[in-house]
Amino acid sequence: MGFTQAGLSARSGVPLGTLRKFERTGLGSTEALVKLLSIVGGLEATIEAAKPEALTFASIDEVLKGDPRSSRKNGWRT
Repeated sequence: MGFTQAGLSARSGVPLGTLRKFERTGLGSTEALVKLLSIVGGLEATIEAAKPEALTFASIDEVLKGDPRSSRKNGWRT
């Protein structure tokens, strides 16, 4: 992308040491990640991917049909 660590640090507001640690270990704060994504791109895609899938049901029967606990049986596993 053409960014140096110092340049990315200056543009994003993430301290250079934090950026280096993030690159080396993959560990960092959510705040730092959001700041970096806003500069390099990908923030919108990350937000979209994190949205929960909307579930709508017409009746309680539809809810119960999808419940994995309803198919459990007592007894030994085979």
